[in-house]
Amino acid sequence: MIGPERPQIVLFGSSIVQLSFSNDGWGATLADVYARKADIVLRGYYGWNSRRAIKVLDQVFPKDSANQPSLVIVYFGGNDSMGPHSSGLGPHVPLPEYVENMRKIATHLQGLSDTTRIIFLSTPPVDEVRVRENTSKIVVEEILKVLKDAEWKPSLHWKSMPTEFSEDSPYDLVYTDGKTTLNPSDWTFHREIKWD
Repeated sequence: MIGPERPQIVLFGSSIVQLSFSNDGWGATLADVYARKADIVLRGYYGWNSRRAIKVLDQVFPKDSANQPSLVIVYFGGNDSMGPHSSGLGPHVPLPEYVENMRKIATHLQGLSDTTRIIFLSTPPVDEVRVRENTSKIVVEEILKVLKDAEWKPSLHWKSMPTEFSEDSPYDLVYTDGKTTLNPSDWTFHREIKWD
């Protein structure tokens, strides 16, 4: 473990999750928003469905781990909903089984600790232009809205979480007056979108 224990946010799912750190994806944006507040942990598996996910729950989320996640964001369903292949192979999972698999995932995650929270993402809409252009922005906005509105104690919204090492220091950057230092703890000027 590195340094003091920070809250852990785990992204768990299929390729939508695995690729969320690529090309300014939603996982990368969350990592930026939660810099110095929480660790974003990627557990995405390209091509996986809910059937495969339930087989590894104990390995990915061991119940006896001393450090349990504060939040798990789960996405499975895109591969499950693909049409069945005539060979019987492939990622298709019938809807009743998918619902039961998601229930098993929720039950396992709820059993990790009293403070582990869960957000389930649904399969994205089939508006290909909007999906191509804005998926990451839409996903982050919705996740942050849920976190802001949730009445969880403690709150997991980024603005309500303490910033690690946020005290002023003589080692901070010096302002143009040559006398004042600038504490960079919560600088967000580099973000294209200002998250509320």
